[in-house]
Amino acid sequence: MPPSIEFVLFDMDGLLIDSEAIYTKVTNTILAPYGKEMTWDIKAGCMGKPEREAAVHLLNAMRSKTPLWPTVPLLPGARKLILHLRAHKIPMAVATSSRRRNFELKTGHLGEIFIDCFEGKVVCGDDTQWNMRGKPEPDIFIVAAREILGRDVGPADAGDAAPNQLAERKKGLVFEDALPGMQAGKRAGMAVVWVPDANLLGVEYSGEEKADQILKSLEEFVPEEWGLPPYA
Repeated sequence: MPPSIEFVLFDMDGLLIDSEAIYTKVTNTILAPYGKEMTWDIKAGCMGKPEREAAVHLLNAMRSKTPLWPTVPLLPGARKLILHLRAHKIPMAVATSSRRRNFELKTGHLGEIFIDCFEGKVVCGDDTQWNMRGKPEPDIFIVAAREILGRDVGPADAGDAAPNQLAERKKGLVFEDALPGMQAGKRAGMAVVWVPDANLLGVEYSGEEKADQILKSLEEFVPEEWGLPPYA
């Protein structure tokens, strides 16, 4: 059985909000005149990684200006889960590879969730003060737990963490939709609930990391399976 969870870390794009659909739409609009289309093999390699690392400089310029961001909806189950954890005072934070400016554009119309519930507990991919490596490295989840939630989880490199810090990491639960994010959560020494697009399940990837649980949607999550308070 998984250990009882004491804190929760969320990815954002494709997990809490349906922004991946917009990324795909914008990308394929650019590629269409050339008779090309972004396949899921290509998309899988981009999801969850920092924008520069994913080599999408041209798309970055469009993403930051797209009029679609203020319309992006929450994905099924996200609101219920976040409000539930907040009601029970479970420490939680967002750890997203998105740049902070893009995070604000994507979530400004969802203040009930991203302002009221997370209360500024957000780490973004371009937060330079922590000198983070991008996913699939574990840095962003370690930083979110240590710097934002105040958990004694030690440094990003698990080899430099003390036994009590490694034990503290096991109290964390990461929710992710992307392959690199799932790997990052496991490398951080935390439990991972993976909520991938069905197209990702057939994509091969390097690495031995395996999610602790795979769900089709956040609606399927059962809190008490992880030692969290059950839904009313």
